[in-house]
Amino acid sequence: MTEPTSALLTVRDLRAGYAGTTVLDGVDFTVPAGGVVALLGRNGVGKTTFIHTVMGMLKPYSGSILLGDRELAGQAAHAVARSGVAIVPQGRRVFAPLTVEENLRIAAKGHRRGAWTPARIYELMPRLAERRGNRGDELSGGEQQMLAIGRALLRKPRLLLLDEPSDGLAPAVVHQVAEVLEGLRAEGIAVVLVEQDLHLAFRLADQVAVMQKGRIVHRSTTTDFRRDRDRAHALLGVG
Repeated sequence: MTEPTSALLTVRDLRAGYAGTTVLDGVDFTVPAGGVVALLGRNGVGKTTFIHTVMGMLKPYSGSILLGDRELAGQAAHAVARSGVAIVPQGRRVFAPLTVEENLRIAAKGHRRGAWTPARIYELMPRLAERRGNRGDELSGGEQQMLAIGRALLRKPRLLLLDEPSDGLAPAVVHQVAEVLEGLRAEGIAVVLVEQDLHLAFRLADQVAVMQKGRIVHRSTTTDFRRDRDRAHALLGVG
C-alpha cells in the first residue's frame, strides 16, 4: 500500500531499546493528518516501546520522528507534549487521590488555549460529569479510562497515542470507550492505537500496521486486512 502523502507523523528508521538492548530495529511508520492507525502485533514485539519513544519517554538510539516538519526524536516528553502529542498510557494512571474535577483541572493547567475544556470533556463523557466529585480510586475501570482520555484531550493534541485502551475492561465498557473515541473523529485528531482487542481496533482504525520483532512488516487499510484472513492469521494468529 502506498503511504499517505499528507502525513502528520512520519517515523523513519527508528531504533530504540533499554539498557543497550534493541527493541525497535528500524521502524518506518506514518500517520495521516486526522487518520487512525492501529498498531497491531503479538505481545513483546515493541509496540509500547514505540509509543513511549514517540512520546519522548524513551530516548531513541537513532532515527527520525517528525510531527509535521518538527523533529521530535530525542526530545523530552514535556517538549513532545508541547508540540501537540498526548498519550493515554496502558493502565490509565489517573491521580487516585484527586477527584475527577481536580484531575481535569490539573491536565488543563498551563496548556495552550483550544477547543478542549473540562466542560467539553463532560459533554463528550456525561458519566464523568456525574462522577466529577469522586476520587480517581473511586471510579470503575471504564470511568478511569474515560478520565485518562479526557486528561489527554485537555492537552489539545494533534496526535493522540492510545496504549491498550480496552485493557482490563468488560466488553460492555469497551463499547462505551469505543463510542467516546469514535466521537473524536470529527475533531481531526490523528490517533495511533495499540490494541489487542481486534474488534475495537477494526472498529476505530482506518489503517492497520503490524509489528514483528521491532519492525513494521505489513501495512494496509483495515478493510483489506480484514478481507485477507490468511494474512491476518499468519501475522497475528487470528482470522
